[in-house]
Amino acid sequence: MRPRFSFALLFLLSVNIYILTSSCVEAVQSTSSNPQVQVELAKLSAPLAEQARVMLAETDDRKRAQLAIGILRKDANASLDFLLAVLSSEPSASARLALVDTLGRYPNPKVREQLAKFASSDSDVRVSLLAIERLRAQWMQETRDLLNKRLEAARRAHDEAAVARLAAEQERWISVVRGTMLPAFLRTPPALFSIKPESQTVRVVAFGDYGTGSAAQKQTSAAILEVHKKTPFDFGITLGDNFYTTGMSSPNDPRWKTQWEDLYEPLKIKFYATLGNHDWGQSDSPAAEILYSPSSPSWRMPSPYYTFTAGPVQFFALDTNEISEAQLMWLDGELKKSTMKWKIVYGHHPIYSDGEHGDDRVLIEKLLPVLKNRADIYLVGHDHIFNHIKPEAGVHFFVAGVGGANVYKVKPIDRTLFAQSINGFASLEANSATLTVRFIGVDSKQLYEYSLRK
Repeated sequence: MRPRFSFALLFLLSVNIYILTSSCVEAVQSTSSNPQVQVELAKLSAPLAEQARVMLAETDDRKRAQLAIGILRKDANASLDFLLAVLSSEPSASARLALVDTLGRYPNPKVREQLAKFASSDSDVRVSLLAIERLRAQWMQETRDLLNKRLEAARRAHDEAAVARLAAEQERWISVVRGTMLPAFLRTPPALFSIKPESQTVRVVAFGDYGTGSAAQKQTSAAILEVHKKTPFDFGITLGDNFYTTGMSSPNDPRWKTQWEDLYEPLKIKFYATLGNHDWGQSDSPAAEILYSPSSPSWRMPSPYYTFTAGPVQFFALDTNEISEAQLMWLDGELKKSTMKWKIVYGHHPIYSDGEHGDDRVLIEKLLPVLKNRADIYLVGHDHIFNHIKPEAGVHFFVAGVGGANVYKVKPIDRTLFAQSINGFASLEANSATLTVRFIGVDSKQLYEYSLRK
């Protein structure tokens, strides 16, 4: 009986695979044969057309969507009409979902027209909801752009009262555009606080891009504990992307235990956290991470950005998902007031990086001028690498986004002092004479050390 059962099972499996493969091929053929797709394909340049044909021939839904996204990123203006034609005839709901997700971020009247169609009539409710969300974000962005123009006018007129009022409103509109439920009272940073006397040496553990629940996260947390037992840390800081893939649903999300408490509370220290892009992944997540603080012995996030002192260091925690005018004004004022020997600014997104995300033009333009000749270190995650880049106007740039997520490839160039792809964490040690940054691998062995002296 067993052989007959095995042959029968294999036969049924073969039939199912054949049916699935046939349906995928038919789906691809229906898209490829669409007259409008062929018309728009003929308008593409030769290199884009070649990529487009590869995409149209791909039978795997996910890969087909990825290829379409690659075409859009290569030349959005030239490929937009072609991709909209593909989207309108795409039979696969998963592929439509990926295309709506990417195309919906492109501000264009043709895109909005297509989004409205999918919002009201797509057969898959997931596609409709995502189309509605992308439409909402585009409409809100247009309104926010008006606010930004008024803010610039106030700045040109040197109307400081108007700038302050408009900056506060602009910060609210950042949340509105992103669809995040973050009321004003949760965005207000607390007054400067201290966690260790200025005269004492301070040791800090730092890592980002870790909340995956993966084996790499668990191995990295174990390595932190091993180092901590030998040379204790006073506290920790997180560099964002605390919880993948879309942050936390509430302060009671069960992942607080499995992805935070079980792994980091054995250190018996407090962590001062910042938000990454994945922590902004759902509307309630930033508020959930802030509101978890009062009930936790280890987690501290009093607001999206804040400042505190420890030993001879003043730390400035930022929300770099989008640097609002209000946050920049706050940071400028706090840096001006600071009398501490060392100043460390930390958050999620790099200004400069030798990883896959690379340099950030907006942060170079907006944030870097505030840091120059003031901050000693800008420490971040986002790129899943260890990285140290030569200083600019006294600011050293460190990346340590390797706390548990898959690592990225590094692309070192002339400015690179150190770059490596491996999971691990950073440690910082400061006294009145030196500030030392160390990168430590998942095996608890030191990979790199650099000391600043004043």
